[in-house]
Amino acid sequence: MPKAAEEHKKDAVYKQAKRKGYRARSAFKLLDLQKRFNIFKRSFYILDLGSTPGSWLQVAKKFAEKNLLKYNDKYYHRDHYKIMGIDIKRITPIENINTIRMDFTTPEFQIEVKKYFEGEKLDLILSDASIKKSGNKFSDQAMQIKLCYKILELTKFLKFKGNFVIKVFQGADYDDFYKKMKQKFSIVKSLKPKSSNKKSNEIYLIGLKKK
Repeated sequence: MPKAAEEHKKDAVYKQAKRKGYRARSAFKLLDLQKRFNIFKRSFYILDLGSTPGSWLQVAKKFAEKNLLKYNDKYYHRDHYKIMGIDIKRITPIENINTIRMDFTTPEFQIEVKKYFEGEKLDLILSDASIKKSGNKFSDQAMQIKLCYKILELTKFLKFKGNFVIKVFQGADYDDFYKKMKQKFSIVKSLKPKSSNKKSNEIYLIGLKKK
């Protein structure tokens, strides 16, 4: 696809996102993942890493609100939801969502998680977090994988059978990271959402049913 056409497509997706009230086109990536893997099933306590500008938080809130009614049964359910979003950049506030500006790889962040969720385990952890790319595909991929391992450590906050979504860059260390996820989740799938840039090496790994 010619560069001009690719840019036009991006603009079209961006405009569609704005029409639907989302802050960025990345909302459609998460919607694609939900459509394929139903990651929001019975999700009430949700953590979103690398949240800026907040489109994934918007999607998470939409499904959490639906879940309050949809899963009001004798099985696992809650009468409220809690969503936390974190980024090193400022996140424009969203009603009923706790947004904080800090580095989620620090011990201080883990204290914040325990405090906000009152020590309870989470249903879903989302990460669209990415390193600041240098332009060198190989070093960028290595740095992203390093970040992904730090994010994977945070799945200790997930409940048994909880779900996890993380953005990874395909490359040399991808297979090892995939195997590491297989150790922690009963099912591990990968998907490149339709709204992703075809030239990008980004892909999402989905961990279902934490062991």
